[in-house]
Formats: sequence, structure tokens, C-alpha cells
Amino acid sequence: MRLQGEARGWLLASPYIVSAILFFLFPLGWSLSLILFDWNLISPVRTYVGLGNFREAFTSARVFQAFFNTYKFMAIIVPAVLVLSLVLALIVHHLPRLKQFYAVGFFLPYLASGVAVSLVVRGILSYDSAFNELLRSLFGTSPRWLRDPFWATLVISAMIVWKLSGYYALIFLAGLQGIPRELYEAAALDGAGSFTQFRKITLPLLYPAFYTVLVLAIGLCFGIFTEPYVLTGGGPRFATHTWQLEIYYQAFERFRAGYGATVAVLNALATFVSILIIRRVVEAWGARRGFR
Repeated sequence: MRLQGEARGWLLASPYIVSAILFFLFPLGWSLSLILFDWNLISPVRTYVGLGNFREAFTSARVFQAFFNTYKFMAIIVPAVLVLSLVLALIVHHLPRLKQFYAVGFFLPYLASGVAVSLVVRGILSYDSAFNELLRSLFGTSPRWLRDPFWATLVISAMIVWKLSGYYALIFLAGLQGIPRELYEAAALDGAGSFTQFRKITLPLLYPAFYTVLVLAIGLCFGIFTEPYVLTGGGPRFATHTWQLEIYYQAFERFRAGYGATVAVLNALATFVSILIIRRVVEAWGARRGFR
């Protein structure tokens, strides 16, 4: 019976295991085999360059800009998505009825195609669009949305926050539903108001949800690709250039597979180290408040 149970477990897990091998482990191993070579994806000959790809990457202005832009996006997206998703979760949680309906509605942007949404936004923000015509009629001018570094960064960040907030709100909603109602009733009997209850009960007990959303949002910031690719191509002046754009540019536009794989490895290391450091900080903060 035990062997049958183990076999059943492996059978049920086999789709995930096979997909992980085909779409994660195999590409990872292939990428690691490329980082020491210069190869154009076509030639049967690979030129050994040793650590030359790493030396070039560490002195590349494009890689440095992608590294800097990731943390710039993170500084905007992570706080915004934490606040907005928590607000959405609180709104849905306190609705008297149809909670599931509104929860699904907030989740729908996460399912929308990034390319389709980006094309719609590009149309809305084009110079001759009705939106910009309205702004010019009211204020005499309209921002150069996708040609100004500040506005381009803000537009892409706002799109990502809009897309993810509903998804992360479901995580917060699950956390809110797990808080015992008796705690609020006891606090109300002691004279605690709504704000005090929120600060002393809701926020501390949402620590696991905060932790989860924080790690997910940080990891996502290292994988931004679709929005800047469609809207700005990494511009203007590399203000929206990301790791994924650099990998794509080097591997599939310049056909430098070895160097593109090297940038991908550096991206993975930067992602791992950043999440590890932030996790340690958040876990230390949680431990001081009784969370393990």
C-alpha cells in the first residue's frame, strides 16, 4: 500500500516534474553551457572566450542601466502594489454581499494579455489621441508620455501595478478571512476604534500575506519585459531598459547567445541576492514581533 501511495504521488506530480525539466532545468543547463562561449545561434562552431562575457557584462553601460532601472521600478511598484492590493482586499472583505464577484473582477487584469494592454495604452497615450487632445484643450499642453524618461517609467509602473494589484489582493483577502472575528469584538469592548483595530490587529496578523506579496512583487521587478518592449523599446535614453530587454537584445537581435546567457545568469544572481537580503530583513522584523 505504501508503494502504491508513493507511485500515485509521483504520477500526480509527474506533469509538473516533466515541465520543470523541459522548461526550467534543461534551458538552465543549456544557458550555463553557453556563458563561456561566443556563439551566434547559427554557426556549428562555438568560440571559447572564457570569462570574457563576464568581463564585458561588468563593464557594460547597458547592463548597469538595466540593474539600476530594476531597483527604480522596484521602488515604485512594490510600495504601490502593496498599498493598492491591501486597499482592494479590505474593500472586498467588508462588502456585505457578492464578495466573490468583486474578487474575480479585480483579478481579471492579471489574466489580460500584456501585449494587448500595452497596445491599448500606447494608443491612448499617442500624441493625437482623444485623451491628449482633451489635456491640451484644458491645460494647453500634454506630457510626452512615452518620450520622457520620468513619464515613461511612471506609465509602465502604473500598468504593472494595475495588472498585479487584483491578484495580490486575493492573497490579502485570504489573510483577512483568516483573522478571528473575536479579536475585533474583544478590542471593541476595550474601547479600541477602527483605526486602532486595523493597526494593532489587522496589520500584524497580515504579516504572512505581506511577506508573500513582497517576495512575489520583488521577483517580478526583475522580469519586466512586455510593457517596455511594446511601449518604449527600453527608451527613452534607456530609462526603461530592463534585464529581460538586454537579454533579448543580445541573444535574439545581435545573435550573441553566450553573452545573452551571461546577462541572464547575472540577472538570476541579482534576483536571488536581492530577494534573500529583503527576506532576511523582513523575517528579522517579523521575528521581533513574534512571527516565525
